[in-house]
Parts: sequence; structure tokens; C-alpha cells
Amino acid sequence: MIGPEMLPSLQGVIPSIIGTCSASGIPNVTYISQVYYVDESHVALSYQFFNKTIRNIRENPILCVYVTCPVTYVLYKCMLRFVESQSSGEIFDEMSLQLEAIASAHRKTGVLRLQAADIYEVLSVEKIT
Repeated sequence: MIGPEMLPSLQGVIPSIIGTCSASGIPNVTYISQVYYVDESHVALSYQFFNKTIRNIRENPILCVYVTCPVTYVLYKCMLRFVESQSSGEIFDEMSLQLEAIASAHRKTGVLRLQAADIYEVLSVEKIT
């Protein structure tokens, strides 16, 4: 589902937009600093301080995220389903390092702290031109 042309959009250069919905239908849209490539059918999202977003995902595990390629500015709409949350391990460690680099580039070192790497199955990817 995730092809090589989409990989630059998953580097954290341009913040992504995430949309969730509670079980009762109340939407929530916010920016997220990191959508991390796990494999061609999975990504991980950085769980930092998005209480309402996390609450919505626990109630309704389907969400939408828009990522932008920093080279071509092509936008991709991805439908995802929550699988699990990891607070240690290889993916968590790599995401922590990448988040630290993103924070440093924006002069916010020490502000962004990864609580968990939430793993999602990619249900669909749509290229928006």
C-alpha cells in the first residue's frame, strides 16, 4: 500500500493532519509531527500529548491522516486502523530519535517527548493531486 514515492512524506519534514471521531460521532482534527514508516502496510504515529485524539482512537480505531511529500508537495490521504501501542522496542527508539531531530530543527528540544509509538494498519492510500 505504501510505495517508494510516498516515503519522503513519512520523514516528518511537513507536519501531518490527523482526523479521528469518537464513538458518539464527535470529530477531532489536529496536526501530528510524525507518521513513521514501519512496512508497506503499517505506519506508526507518535503518541505525545493528544489526549482527545487518543481517547477517540481507543473508542473508534479508524482514522484518517494526510501526509505531504516535501519534494513534490503531493498530498496522500491514508485510512488507518489502530493495532497496538508500543512504549519500548526498536520502532519506539527510532521514533524517539526522529522526534528529537524534528524538535531540534524547530528549536523545541526537550519539549516533544514520545510516550508511545502507536502502530496502525494501512487500510487505503489515495494520492491527492
